[in-house]
Amino acid sequence: MSLKNITNQTIALAGIAQAAALVQQLATTGTADAAALKASIGSLFISDEQGVEAVFGGITGLKLGLEHLNEQMTGYKIVNPEQARYSASLVFLEKQLSSRPEMLKTIFTGIERAQTQSENFGLLHENVLANLGDIYHSTISTLQPRIMVNGEQEYLSRPDIVNKIRACLLAGIRSAILWKNCGGSRWKFLFYRKKIQAELQNLLPKV
Repeated sequence: MSLKNITNQTIALAGIAQAAALVQQLATTGTADAAALKASIGSLFISDEQGVEAVFGGITGLKLGLEHLNEQMTGYKIVNPEQARYSASLVFLEKQLSSRPEMLKTIFTGIERAQTQSENFGLLHENVLANLGDIYHSTISTLQPRIMVNGEQEYLSRPDIVNKIRACLLAGIRSAILWKNCGGSRWKFLFYRKKIQAELQNLLPKV
């Protein structure tokens, strides 16, 4: 079954938007939407073969992302420039990553290790988040340009918050890979804007 349809593309975009929203929440408040965090981190351990909605544990896991994507796509003014910057950077870094098979292999190996940990400790256990954060830090954060996260220093100086932020950025990369697997591209985002907005109106009532 082909993943390449507007519904799946919109879900994948919402996954990117959700990761960006979580990063901003963590960096500015030190906390994050618990259900969204669980769905985004969980997406790292679920393959596309189970279906795009299933990657996030069902469409309800993407409530935050769908709402933020809808906000960003309504009107011509960017509602949240910080989140838009994070989202655009994630898509750009995924493109770079796709030409680095060795780095991809390192990431997948690390994620498999983190998945085993999550089965023993729980999905959002600090050890799992530390492992995912380390994967991001040792691989994707070496690519240029690095994503510079803005927020409150009291939160950005805490290792547990930093691990969560990096794990969410890794989840954002996972959604960017999903967007590409579903046929998403920069020109599609620009020229299918109305279709994506219409699809959001179909998906939002389901969450």
